[in-house]
Amino acid sequence: MIKIDMPTTDIVITKSRQLGEKGEPVLSSVYGFTEYMKIPRDKSGIYMFFNNRDELLFVGKARKLRQRIRKNFEDQVSAIKMHRDEVYSIAVCFVEEPVDREIYETYIINNLRARYNVDKVFYKQALC
Repeated sequence: MIKIDMPTTDIVITKSRQLGEKGEPVLSSVYGFTEYMKIPRDKSGIYMFFNNRDELLFVGKARKLRQRIRKNFEDQVSAIKMHRDEVYSIAVCFVEEPVDREIYETYIINNLRARYNVDKVFYKQALC
């Protein structure tokens, strides 16, 4: 049996509300994530979207993390397009090897039971 450990989280950004006085310039944000620029442009890895109760909503992998995460909030074909408002925090793990990204993504989806990943689910959900 192969043992897979969770990759370490390198960056976590949290949705923030615009603070300040009336008339101040609006902070640049992507769907409320003002610290979005902390994610390097050229890094590859895994990203995880969590809600405000710290429940895993979606897991994805990308060769260029910042671009891919941004697309999830802009694309009309994104897997989370109907649930973008639920995303409260984004965790990013840097993983350079494509095969490793694939393994980690599938592992995380199935062990943490990501709510909106449907294409890589190997467990059966109980009917409620």
